[in-house]
This record gives sequence, structure tokens and C-alpha cells, in this order.
Amino acid sequence: MGLIAIVGRPNVGKSTLFNRLIGMRQAIVDHTAGTTRDRHYGKTDWNGREFSVIDTGGYTVNSDDIFEDEIRKQVMLAIEEADVILFMVEVSTGITDLDMAMADILRRTDKEVILIVNKVDNNDQLYGSHEFYRLGLGDPVSISAVSGGGTGDLMDRIDAAMPDQSGNQEDDGLPRITIVGRPNVGKSSLTNALLGTERNIVTPIAGTTRDSIHTRYNKFGMDFHLIDTAGLRKKGKVSEDLEFYSVMRSIRAIENSDVCILMLDASQGIESQDMNIFGLIVRNKKGCVIVVNKWDLIEKQTNTMKEFEEQIRSKLAPFNDVPIIFTSVPGKQRIFDVLQTAVNVYHARKRRIPTSEFNDYILPVIEHTPPPSIKGKYIRIKYAQQLHSPTPAFAFFVNHPQYLRDSYRRFLENKIRERWDFHGVPIQIYFRNK
Repeated sequence: MGLIAIVGRPNVGKSTLFNRLIGMRQAIVDHTAGTTRDRHYGKTDWNGREFSVIDTGGYTVNSDDIFEDEIRKQVMLAIEEADVILFMVEVSTGITDLDMAMADILRRTDKEVILIVNKVDNNDQLYGSHEFYRLGLGDPVSISAVSGGGTGDLMDRIDAAMPDQSGNQEDDGLPRITIVGRPNVGKSSLTNALLGTERNIVTPIAGTTRDSIHTRYNKFGMDFHLIDTAGLRKKGKVSEDLEFYSVMRSIRAIENSDVCILMLDASQGIESQDMNIFGLIVRNKKGCVIVVNKWDLIEKQTNTMKEFEEQIRSKLAPFNDVPIIFTSVPGKQRIFDVLQTAVNVYHARKRRIPTSEFNDYILPVIEHTPPPSIKGKYIRIKYAQQLHSPTPAFAFFVNHPQYLRDSYRRFLENKIRERWDFHGVPIQIYFRNK
């Protein structure tokens, strides 16, 4: 799946374009420069191809002295990670010094760069967009991100510019297990402990992040690809920049995996950056195993492990049916369990339940606890089945699907989890008109 990064100085409309591309108002759009704060990551598709989009505007540190430095760092990172870079400028302000500086960096990259002139709402402004040829980045695409004008042409350009990724990964049907997490939680140590001295010849597969290392693991009756993203390295001292860096690095590794091992540092607990990475795993419908490393360094009372686990689960809710393993990598404590659990989660993600068996179990459950009636309408679920999708998804056929609440969806999901092992796997539940 291709990765698109939107770069540009503040307030040229990056978040508006991001929202337009992914079809949701995910970013908070405000007229004050530097308002965007959330990590901005979503998916879009065009002509049957799916792309990931990241809006780098979410990571600007709002102080003038390091403003330009931060923006320059983001451009460098986009160049390093993305397949196609959308460089955004604004027609009414013309070319600014910051635009020139960014264009200078982008001209030197061999990545595909598409120059976008935003806020072009009429023919006069279209004429004004020609001045941006001076940036030396080829034909600009004129758009209005607010109204959506020109975005179809832009998507055609992106589609044509996106490198063909079909040959990037040989699909040998083996599970792909990826170790993710913040810097310095022990990802490399875990990889080395697992592979020991029998480390295979490492072949960096094209299209993976430069620092991800792929190794075929074939021991103890297990056979899979182990991907170590130790390259989520620290860059600068700025927390938002570090968070942006980790998220951007994690995206591709997570998207290309089946199961993610999310490593935490026991001394720090689960922090917002871990939650961001966990959010990426769930949003991409990947299996998840949480590994709490450096457990040997924690002073323990009687219930420490149980309390720590409950604390993590409360933060992960509503999806907290995730295996949590406490390890100490240098002592090789429970590291074999980590792999075994990841393989179990992989099989759970592939689990298929025959329709008759599913209905025999779930319909009596629904009869016993029916959905509450709303506005005097009785809601009846007559039939359910697992969908033919790569990850577990279930459809329930209902007479009034619009009246079913999220709480009932969670109730059904919990009942499914009680009966079948979907430990560590996100489940999708859909209500459809019968």
C-alpha cells in the first residue's frame, strides 16, 4: 500500500486536503497557523487502489524560533518514508521564503513530488498559479481543498506517480509478525534474543522502511517472518516531533504485518505514544500482543502484575481482549511465550466459524438478551454470519439496523469472544437490513 505525505508551511490547507482525501473531518481545521495537533493518518482509495495519507501539519511545534527547523525535519522525514510527497502552497500569498527552502530540499529527492497550489477558486487565481513553476517542481496541480475542485485530477496524478508495489513482498503465505514500540523499549534486544546466534542472512525487502529488518524465523515448529522496526529512532528533543517520527515509521511496518508485538517499558507504563501505535494496529485490523519489557527492574508487591495488567486494559478499552506478557529480555524470561502467543493470535485472526454453528450459538443469546426497543419499535435479529473478509467480521441481519446502539454491538462482540478465541484480534460487527 502506497504512503502519501502532505507537506507545506502552516496554514496552506494541508488538513483540509487531508480531510477531503480520506473523506472525514478528522483534523481540527482552524484559521490559526499551527492549530493541528493530532496525529493525522487515514486511508483513501482511487481506481481500486488503497493509499495511506499522513498530514505532517499535525506535528508542528508552535514557536517561531524553531518553526522552520521543525518543518524542514518533517520534509526530510516525508522524503525518507513516503512514496509520493504532496507539496502544498497557496495561490494568494505567492511564493514565500519558506516555500523556496522546502522546494530546494524536495528538488534533490528522487521521490515523486507533486506540487499543489491550493485555494484556487476562480480563473484569475488559476492564472496566478503559473508563478509556482519558478519552484522547479514541474506542473502544479491547482485545487480548492475546501470545495474539492481539482482533487480528482490530483488523485489521477498520485495514482500515476505511485510506484508499483506488487513485487515488493513475496507472499509465501507465512505469518508476518512485527515488533513495534517507542524508542528504547528493547525491540532490538528482543529480536536478537529470539534469533540468537542463528540469525539468518538479513535481506532488506524493497518498500519497507530503511531500518526495518526482515528475518525468516524457522525454529521450534514455528515458521514466520519477523520484522524488527528498531529504526523508530529518536530525532531531536521535541516530543511532538518524536511522536510524529514514531507514528510515521510504524505505519508501513504495521500495514504490512499480520500480528504486531507492541513493546512497553515497565518503568514507564503505557503512554500516549504507545496508545497512538496501538490505535494504528487496531485501525488496520491487525492482531496484537502486548509485551511489558524490563519487568525485572520493577519493585514488586503481591498484586503488582495483576494491577499493572488491569491498568493497561482499562486504557485500551473498549478493545482490551489482548494478550499481555511480562518479560525481561536480557534474562530471556518468557520471550518464547511471546512468539507462541503471536502465532496463536495469527491463527485466531484467520478463524472462520460455520454459519450454522454461529447461529446456533448467537441467536439464543440474542433471544435471552434482545436489543432494547426504541421509539416503540421492536428490533429483531433473525440471522447472522461471518463475512468473507481477511479479518474477523460479522453481519447481523436486522429489521431496523439504524436503531441499534454501540453498547449492543459491544455486548455481541463480548459474547462472540466468550465462545470463540479471538484473543488479540479486533472484530468488526455490522448491522444490515434483512
